[in-house]
Amino acid sequence: MQISANGISIEVEDHGPANGEPLLLIMGLGMQLLAWPDEFVQQLVARGFRVIRYDNRDIGLSQGFDQMGVPHVGLASMQHLLHLPVKSAYSIGDMAEDARGVLDALGIARAHVCGASMGGMIAQHLAARHPGRVKSLTLMMTTSGSRRLPGPNFKVRSALLARPPREHEALVAHSAAFIRLIGSPAYPAPKGWLEARTDRAIRRSYRPRGMLRQLVAVAADGDRSTLLRQIQAPTLVIHGSADPLVPVPAGRDLAARIAGAALDEIPGMGHDLPPELWPRFVDGISSVAAKSS
Repeated sequence: MQISANGISIEVEDHGPANGEPLLLIMGLGMQLLAWPDEFVQQLVARGFRVIRYDNRDIGLSQGFDQMGVPHVGLASMQHLLHLPVKSAYSIGDMAEDARGVLDALGIARAHVCGASMGGMIAQHLAARHPGRVKSLTLMMTTSGSRRLPGPNFKVRSALLARPPREHEALVAHSAAFIRLIGSPAYPAPKGWLEARTDRAIRRSYRPRGMLRQLVAVAADGDRSTLLRQIQAPTLVIHGSADPLVPVPAGRDLAARIAGAALDEIPGMGHDLPPELWPRFVDGISSVAAKSS
């Protein structure tokens, strides 16, 4: 369903009983709400959560920002590396206000929040800026943005910035190959599984320019280390030891910077959500939620 949040149109799905514990899921760079798999959502619902997943701005079925033009990603990357200001069409903070707006539109005063990758950056802003709205916080495969942390290796960085093909089948193969590249070596996806999920997502919506604007917003956001001191919610950091996109030192750093945060470092996990680990994720989200008042 379409709702108005923070003055823009956002596509939202609301799963589970209305009286369940609200859990807001925030997905990462260029990823639609489908990237939170249906079966994973149902496992959360079975644990008593009312699960809300949504498309971030500029992606999926939410409002686009094509009027802001196509960013120069190379220039933004250079500015980021040189510690110069990066100009973006909108900010990660703006996207956090979108998340708050989703809660407002649904009449939810306080929610548990789980963010993955860029979604974890959005969740950091939400929890720090609006502590009264976040009951518990789960941060998956994300980072504080500290400049002292390692980044993706050259192969992953090159694949992230590679120009995608236009023909549908080639695009599906290209996208699935990237997900496999950054995925979990200990939990490889079955043959055809990623392709089927990628095909479904691309048929629903394909907005590469939106992903580029989101990517520049990430670069513009910079270091959130100081912001993290404001987070009050019980926090769990989940990170894979084999993450090639956001290496595991980022998860350790994040947990160390948030007061009282716990770290679940998972051997063999990369930058994805393998089905074998869904019960572990659900247990972690449930456990940190139980610590909230």
